[in-house]
Amino acid sequence: METGKPTTVDVKESANDYQIGGTHYRDMGIQPWDVVDTWPLEQRIGVYRFCSLKYNMRLGLKDDELLEAKKQLQCAQKLVETLEREESKK
Repeated sequence: METGKPTTVDVKESANDYQIGGTHYRDMGIQPWDVVDTWPLEQRIGVYRFCSLKYNMRLGLKDDELLEAKKQLQCAQKLVETLEREESKK
């Protein structure tokens, strides 16, 4: 296992640039993530961790398993982006 500074995740789009399973959030003037991103870091981390956990735990119970897994991945991506943004400020 490598040690040292974590690397940046290489993705083509930000988690904010797409929505999985509809457009209901993207159709809003202000998306929920836009509000959460104004909160203190600890609260943002908690929200994105919970979001990821929620989709992981309900895998296949509400939507198709693949759709739920993609939603979980998007929440994890948002968490990574939040942590990377904070790291770049140091």
